[in-house]
Order: sequence, then C-alpha cells, then structure tokens
Amino acid sequence: MRQVFDSIADAYDRWYDTREGAAIFRAERDCLVSLHKGPFDSWLEVAVGTGRFACALGIPMGIDFSPKMLEIAASRGISSIVGNAEQLPFGEACLDGILMALTLCFVSDAPQALLECRRVLRPGGRLLLGMVPADSVWGRAYEEKAAKGHPVYAHAKFSTAAETTELAQRAGFALCDTAGTLFWKPGQTAESEPKITFSRGGDAGFLGLLFRKEGENRP
Repeated sequence: MRQVFDSIADAYDRWYDTREGAAIFRAERDCLVSLHKGPFDSWLEVAVGTGRFACALGIPMGIDFSPKMLEIAASRGISSIVGNAEQLPFGEACLDGILMALTLCFVSDAPQALLECRRVLRPGGRLLLGMVPADSVWGRAYEEKAAKGHPVYAHAKFSTAAETTELAQRAGFALCDTAGTLFWKPGQTAESEPKITFSRGGDAGFLGLLFRKEGENRP
C-alpha cells in the first residue's frame, strides 16, 4: 500500500486546494480543534500524510509509511518519520497526545495500532481520532467508490462510531467527548460555516472522538 500512497501523494495533496477539498478540510479541522482546546506541541500525528492536519493544529511531529507523503509534510515544517502505526519508534509514556485523522480505516492491525498509541502516551494522555462513520452518507459513498476500485478507498475498511469506540476501550482508552460535522451530502454545496455538534448521533459524515489513556492495559 505504500507504493499506492507514494504514487498519488501530489494529487492527494492538491485535492485539499480544490473548492470541495478546502470545505471538507475546514469542517474536519474545526471539528477536531473543538475537542482539544489546549496546545498540541507535545503531540504526534500517526499517518500524517502530507501534513495538512498536523500543520493546521500545530502538531510538530508526524509518522507515515509513505516517504513521498512525508516529503510534502516536511515542507510544511513537520518533523517527519518513516514508520507505521503498529510499531511506533518511541519510548513508553513520552507523548501528551496523538492524532489519528482518517487513519484507522487504513491500518492493517487497528487493535495493535491503538495499543501502540497507548504505550507511548503519558498517564492521562489524549488520543484524538477523526473518522468517517461507515453508516453515514459519506461512509456509504466512499464504500461505493471502493467497490469500483478507487485507488485510495479500495484500501479502506470503514467502521461505525460504536465499533471504533469499542476498539479504543479494549486498548485501554476512555471516551471523553465526541463532535460531528459534514452535514451536507456528497456532491452538494458545502455549508458556508461548518456546523459542529457534540454528539455521535445524527447525520454527521465526520466524527471526532477524544479519548483519555486509562491506568492499566486491558486484555
């Protein structure tokens, strides 16, 4: 899959500058920021991609398996590390927080990735997940694209908010807060001001889930 993301890195990044991409990114960024008011200076973004979210949130470090993606992230001032979510090259309890924005659906072993996140977080550290729920209009649209061989979504496995929350809880995280956005449908004109609600319900096409590291690993 690394070769896939290397090959599309430039086109992927340019999409964020399109009218549609900019509107979606703005909504997702604001949703994530609404869940964590504090600084992001001792955070890591796992699967940082081209660094759009890390740069916007002020996260200084990112890890990704795509060197080409990381070249673009580095141009945005992100300290970039080649690696994967299932084996983070950090010691135990060394980070205040981790962002995984649209990441878990592409990870080969999501439970292991979440355990790794927990390992490197300090006691009480935060895990901020951004996801497209499988049972949302956007999730179903992306799954239809995947079925037709879309170069990115064909590699994704979308989950519901409940499934993702359960995975995180099994890894030793407690859910603190939830926010949702993307209340327009694919192909529709985006809202001039992104609507954000603090709930897992409704028709949100993007959810932010904020978790706290609990005291002990769970089996």
